[in-house]
Amino acid sequence: MSGKNFLMESDAGLARVVINRPKVLNALNNETIAELNGLFMEIESDASIRGVIVTGAGDKAFVAGADINELAEMSRLEAKKISEKGQALFDKIESMGKPVAAAINGFALGGGLELAMACTFRYASENAKMGQPEVNLGLIPGYGGTQRLPRLVGKGQAMEMLLSGGTIGAEDALRIGLVNKVFPSGELAAGVEKTMRKIIGKSPLMARYVIEAVNAGLDMTRKDGLALEANLFSMCADSEDMREGTQAFLNKRKPEFRGC
Repeated sequence: MSGKNFLMESDAGLARVVINRPKVLNALNNETIAELNGLFMEIESDASIRGVIVTGAGDKAFVAGADINELAEMSRLEAKKISEKGQALFDKIESMGKPVAAAINGFALGGGLELAMACTFRYASENAKMGQPEVNLGLIPGYGGTQRLPRLVGKGQAMEMLLSGGTIGAEDALRIGLVNKVFPSGELAAGVEKTMRKIIGKSPLMARYVIEAVNAGLDMTRKDGLALEANLFSMCADSEDMREGTQAFLNKRKPEFRGC
């Protein structure tokens, strides 16, 4: 499957989505946001896809931000619509119940870092550069950066990145918890696929429950979060995957999860 601005292939339960605008370092324009929204709606409803890897075309950029030509001409009303559409797409990626890995193969700036932060995991090549440079343009992040970044790295680190407009390298991103792992150049794609293959081998139903419990729980009190966890834990007891998993363990064999 492909669109004007993306490529997508799927193999054995794992989809690979490539933002395909290398001439502009895979910058996100309105058209690309709309295309990705439709794509992730299809991925969400496709039971054969258990996980997703998102990356950028070429070896220079994951996504180097939004399309500055569009931003320079927007009115206040247009700006709000642009922000809401990007936020809706990234919320879908974050909460659709399937693990999504960002393979950051170069620059992840502005909207690109916001896209990566909406993913379940972030893995970076050692040459990756990340940042929220919107203040350099007289803007602030509009696709969720002011909300996801402090939740990932803490208020102090997030404020420094957001207010300085600077970039950090892969090792610094790993140190502050912005990425899960750094791979040597040339090993990112294989390393992320190996990791995701292991993850999607688990129960897709339990993956959905874990994602819901963690994402929703972060916006709840501890008491409400524990209540949500208990409810989801109880739902596991009604699932075929729980019976398969426990029986496979007792019988010392590999489980075959079906996602129900």
